[in-house]
Amino acid sequence: MKPMTKPVPRSAALLAVPLAAALLSACSMAPTYERPAAPVANAYAFNPSGTAAKTGFATNLAGPGQKAAVDTGWREFFIDPRLQQLIAAALENNRDLRTAVLRIEEARALYNIQSADRLPNVNLSAAETRAKTPAFLSSSGQSTIGKRYDVGASVSSFELDFFGRVKSLNDAALATYLATEEARLAAQIALVSQVAQAYYTERAYAEQYALAQQTYEARARTYKLTQQRAEVGASSRLDLRSNETLMETARASALALARQRAQAENALTLLVGQAPAAAASGAMPSDLQLTAMHAIPEGLPSDLLTRRPDIRAAEQRLKAANANIGAARAAFFPRISLTAALGSSSPSLHGLFDSGSGSWSFAPQLTLPIFDAGRNSANLTLAEVRKNIAIADYEKTIQTAFREVADALAARDYVGEQEAAQRAVQEAQADRLKLLQLRFDNGVASSLDVLDAQRELFSAQQALVQARLLRTTSAIDLYRTLGGGVK
Repeated sequence: MKPMTKPVPRSAALLAVPLAAALLSACSMAPTYERPAAPVANAYAFNPSGTAAKTGFATNLAGPGQKAAVDTGWREFFIDPRLQQLIAAALENNRDLRTAVLRIEEARALYNIQSADRLPNVNLSAAETRAKTPAFLSSSGQSTIGKRYDVGASVSSFELDFFGRVKSLNDAALATYLATEEARLAAQIALVSQVAQAYYTERAYAEQYALAQQTYEARARTYKLTQQRAEVGASSRLDLRSNETLMETARASALALARQRAQAENALTLLVGQAPAAAASGAMPSDLQLTAMHAIPEGLPSDLLTRRPDIRAAEQRLKAANANIGAARAAFFPRISLTAALGSSSPSLHGLFDSGSGSWSFAPQLTLPIFDAGRNSANLTLAEVRKNIAIADYEKTIQTAFREVADALAARDYVGEQEAAQRAVQEAQADRLKLLQLRFDNGVASSLDVLDAQRELFSAQQALVQARLLRTTSAIDLYRTLGGGVK
């Protein structure tokens, strides 16, 4: 005797049709994605063995054991405790970065919405219908009130994705979501470098302001002595006015630097997202620290394709554009959708689930575009043009990254010697002032020579601070352009 098999319920059989179709329809009409060739040379534009080597400058500070930028966390790279606090606060409170994070949530929600179209939506419904039939339309000659109760489950307009239209749209939404995530990482790297640069810029202005203030106070004392000497006829009016000019010049410089420092603090506050808990403190990095900051191996240009989040984001946008072509191509083919319902109907509520009250409907629909006035062709052309735009954007992003790294490497090979040269200028000017002051005390040199030496020493001191700031910011640029700052 054969074992009896339990019949499959109609509801399960009805829902199994679209589910099986959804699982089997995995094809896509999108073009096979191929990463475009990087439109850059195999080596960076700046040749470390070229001009720098001929002039005897240091060309490559990176040692064989140095970690790559992407493997060096910003807490390892920036060792100033105050700067670490500011960067941590910026990552927590910066509004631009917060917007980038919210963009990720937005893209994730859009992706989830698009993914929902790949599976049927099952709805449960219950309804009561009452209708009055007038007497002249009733077969009994009397007005009647009809009642109907319905309950059941339904699948509404589920598309069988035979030609991959829904899949292509889902792939595009996923690539857009991933691009948004990469964009957030790029924004984080940029924020870390901006906070560091703003911090050291404020420190440079503070150092320059202190020099200007000290110079002004020293020149004010000299001016008073000259004024007293002029009153007794020991100094000329020309000496008095020359000392006054130097004093007021230092005062004007101090006021300008105070304004620039305040503006730099405001810029830092904006980046951090809140007022710092205390005034900025600290100093510019030492020469040893700067040398360590510059000692980052640059690697190969091809490494940028995997190191830089902005390049990865551009590639994800290209993948999304490529997937949209598949959706545009699928629009030329028939679109098959299913609408099905299974339930129970009865003229009375108590008989809703009685035997024989079951009801069902099954309505497949096929839509084939015949004439659309060129809409589908235009949509396909639009998708292809947008892909070409995405390719150009991807290539431009690579070229920009390549140029930024080349600039940072060129700066690394020159700014150190530039600072050393400027330091030599300052030391020479300081020694020159001492010698002229000694000659003036012995009556050999004029006071104008001494005043001129003081002015040039002040300019050399300010230029040295700027040179050290340039060396610091170039190290930060190198770290950023090589993909550091995420950890």
